[in-house]
Amino acid sequence: MALPRTLSKPIRARIENVVFQSAIIALVLNYLPRLSEYIPYGFSRQALSAIPLARKLLKILWGFAIVKNLSGIASHVALNSWKTNEWNDEQEIVVVTGGSSGIGALVVRGFAERGAKVAILDLQEPKESLGPNISFYKCDVTSSSEISKVATEVRSKFGDPTVLINNAGIGFAETILGGTEAHLRATMNVNLLSHFLMVKEYLPSMVKRNKGHVVTVASMASVVTIASNVDYSCTKAGVLAFHEGLRQELDYRYNARLVRTSIIHPTWVRTPLTAPMGGHSDELTKGILEPEVIADAIVSQVVSGYGGQIFCPPNLSLMSGIRGFPHWLQESIRGAQKNVLQL
Repeated sequence: MALPRTLSKPIRARIENVVFQSAIIALVLNYLPRLSEYIPYGFSRQALSAIPLARKLLKILWGFAIVKNLSGIASHVALNSWKTNEWNDEQEIVVVTGGSSGIGALVVRGFAERGAKVAILDLQEPKESLGPNISFYKCDVTSSSEISKVATEVRSKFGDPTVLINNAGIGFAETILGGTEAHLRATMNVNLLSHFLMVKEYLPSMVKRNKGHVVTVASMASVVTIASNVDYSCTKAGVLAFHEGLRQELDYRYNARLVRTSIIHPTWVRTPLTAPMGGHSDELTKGILEPEVIADAIVSQVVSGYGGQIFCPPNLSLMSGIRGFPHWLQESIRGAQKNVLQL
């Protein structure tokens, strides 16, 4: 079945899924009554008695598949207004906070390899040599004056950025009573306040052109809070609210619906942030993701021209509804990770 090329790729993919799944299920439903012809005589009566139940279950699965894909289409439309922003490698200017190491460094490399101009904002200099289209700017992303100063330099060299990746993050894996006030304030400032400050600096030019992309690097800690990670989880829940509110303001306050917003929720990732914890927790290391997985997901999302919400791995998206689960189940899920950060 040929679908119109004017449909965006995600919508076309969803429709094609529905068509394919419907064809398979219809084929199975058609051949179920003939099942007894291929089963030994002694079992044919039992097989025939099970056919009505099998048909009913298949129809339920069919309906579920259709609803799931239609929901996916509705979500895509809600976030993207039926339109895509065409990605042009040589015209894109990407700002990445925390881009000197970990996920950020790989995101920088991913965009640079495509030919985009990339500005790294970090306190630490990159360990790898930079390509001709990458520039490093030492910047405290919790300081509005430093952000403004660096932004002037970025614009002078590259022009107005078209993509902002709010990636910088820190964590100390301390308990509420055991953590220091200095660590608490640093976590709040880097992980949450910096998002506001960076967007205040770079969003206006995107709004003016009605084109751009703001990516929020969050975490599964946005939705699941565990012991010794409360301050970090508070900041990640905060950036989730920030992402949602930014989308609303772009739509209903700034009339800039084509400025895209995306958020990514990784589980534990092998980065400098988690390195000090890895040697202490088998529960942490056995489920850890490589940073390339997250970086590739971020770059692919931006290059697609669409906004969205990404969970890594995807099956953890179910956890986004944890606060609607029965309390016994919520506490069981959180409690199952009680030893992950017991350093």
